[in-house]
Amino acid sequence: MVKLVVRDRETIQEAVRRFRKLVERSGIKKEMRRREFYEKPSEINRRNRLRAERRSRRNRMISG
Repeated sequence: MVKLVVRDRETIQEAVRRFRKLVERSGIKKEMRRREFYEKPSEINRRNRLRAERRSRRNRMISG
């Protein structure tokens, strides 16, 4: 949960800008996009496997 306390003499625009940054940093937008549509477990596993392959390939290039 993101909480924002509006400061003294802070305009609404400044408060909204700070709120957007807080939401972005907390990962709420990313989580909402991920949950927007149902994803089959096989698709989740495939995406995770591909991510791991890319990560290992990148690590081999850096260390090798």
